[in-house]
Amino acid sequence: MAHDGQDMTMMRTPLLNDLLAQTAASLPAVDVLLDQAKANIRALVTKDGRISAPLIEANQTAAHGLAWLATYAQALHQMQAWAERLTADGKFGETEQLLHQIAFGEYLAQIYGGIQMNQGEMIRLHDMGITATMPAEINALVVDANTQAARTRLVTLMQEQSANVTVGVSGLDDELEMIREQFRRFSVEKVEPHAHDWHLKDELIPMEIIEELAEIGVFGLTIPEEYGGFGLSKSAMCVVSEELSRGYIGVGSLGTRSEIAAELILCGGTEAQKQKWLPRIASAETLPTAVFTEPNTGSDLGSLRTRAVKKGDDWEVTGNKTWITHAARTHVMTLLARTDPDTTDYKGLSMFLAEKTPGSDAEPFPTDGMIGGEIEVLGYRGMKEYELAFDGFHVAGHNLLGGETGKGFKQLMQTFESARIQTAARAIGVAASALDVGMQYATDRKQFGKALIDFPRVSGKLAMMAVEIMIARQLTYFSAHEKDNDRRCDLEAGMAKLLGARVAWACADNALQIHGGNGFALEYKVSRILCDARILNIFEGAAEIQAQVIARRLLD
Repeated sequence: MAHDGQDMTMMRTPLLNDLLAQTAASLPAVDVLLDQAKANIRALVTKDGRISAPLIEANQTAAHGLAWLATYAQALHQMQAWAERLTADGKFGETEQLLHQIAFGEYLAQIYGGIQMNQGEMIRLHDMGITATMPAEINALVVDANTQAARTRLVTLMQEQSANVTVGVSGLDDELEMIREQFRRFSVEKVEPHAHDWHLKDELIPMEIIEELAEIGVFGLTIPEEYGGFGLSKSAMCVVSEELSRGYIGVGSLGTRSEIAAELILCGGTEAQKQKWLPRIASAETLPTAVFTEPNTGSDLGSLRTRAVKKGDDWEVTGNKTWITHAARTHVMTLLARTDPDTTDYKGLSMFLAEKTPGSDAEPFPTDGMIGGEIEVLGYRGMKEYELAFDGFHVAGHNLLGGETGKGFKQLMQTFESARIQTAARAIGVAASALDVGMQYATDRKQFGKALIDFPRVSGKLAMMAVEIMIARQLTYFSAHEKDNDRRCDLEAGMAKLLGARVAWACADNALQIHGGNGFALEYKVSRILCDARILNIFEGAAEIQAQVIARRLLD
């Protein structure tokens, strides 16, 4: 492969087949490391023949390192599958080749040298009890694949192809790419010109935008046609979420609550509940919000204290909830509460479709039995966050999801695959928006007599943004494909969310760095993108919780 001083254009033809062979040949060695890590950590956390939660906690760094190693391994496998599909279709051009080789060069180097779990924590093979020497064939990729020349050439191609919707061919079919182009146009025309103003003024996304999104099918995207939706795939959901979030994460997230509510009802609702609620959600006649988290529980949903007490045929809810997104102007809450007061874990929880009256700016929570207050936040502002307090709040008996108590936690778990896939797609969109503004600023801004993009460390940042966006994209699309084919994918969805959130933050941080001092000014979009990107490592399972869940699945 070419070294830094070589002309990258000389690499293309002779290296095409050789590159794919080299990257394919590197994967078995990565899989061996992963198997060794699993065996070593399983031995550390096993007691009396069973995986021990206290031992996982005691060895948390190693266990979470296993999750990251597995995520990198799966990501490289999906990049290889992407490259081979494109090659078979005659679509593996120079841009795609560069994305592929840089991805392998960087991620293999990190696997053997230290994976960045976040900006301050590295996991190295010896932390997982592995002593390994890098094989010569992998060393060749590490040395030659991710070079300054490769990164510079990739950015040159990105400049030439600036009208393209994605950097590199996504690998999805033509129908999904048509959907992408439709929602990209919507974002460019209806969202991007206003998003920063909404953020700075901390305003709710206008209802006109919600109505237009409803008209083009966002809220009923994956709801079956028999219930008033479009019946499209989770892959379509990814594309839509990605492009809307690229315009503004708030707009890309409007569909999240509808996706969660619809999934809950489809998986756990009675037929009457499906007939009543799904068409309304699909049309946006009913806007839902998810009401799960409590002030002292966070990710520990099993210890929820909000209680629902039976009153005749109905229920009364009392307790406190927090971090409730889009709570004020919605019509129904998917509300998790404890219906068995004698329990202290997830077994006593039930899910309700709790109806409420949408509020106004003057009176955000007009429904009897509930009050709320806004939580002011750095970013992710377009729907607002709230604390809610319930005191004898009335829920009709027929709005107990599935008509059974004690099923709430299980019903919620069934939605996590879709929710995390969708969150990974949102992260890709935010990362892409960071690349958009970083690329534009680097092109326009002149320093020392030339554009910033002509400086290698600036172009290198842009190149790595594009590479990691494609890696996260392929991992996310794979998890969506598994979901579409009715295969369990909680592991894959968790990996996509874990990596996507880190990629979004890295892209936003680097885009701000490219802006220099201007990036710290509120008037520049990148300041908003940085704030929006930060939440992705927290909601839908904080990065540490996500790594814990992945590790547990790998070890079971």
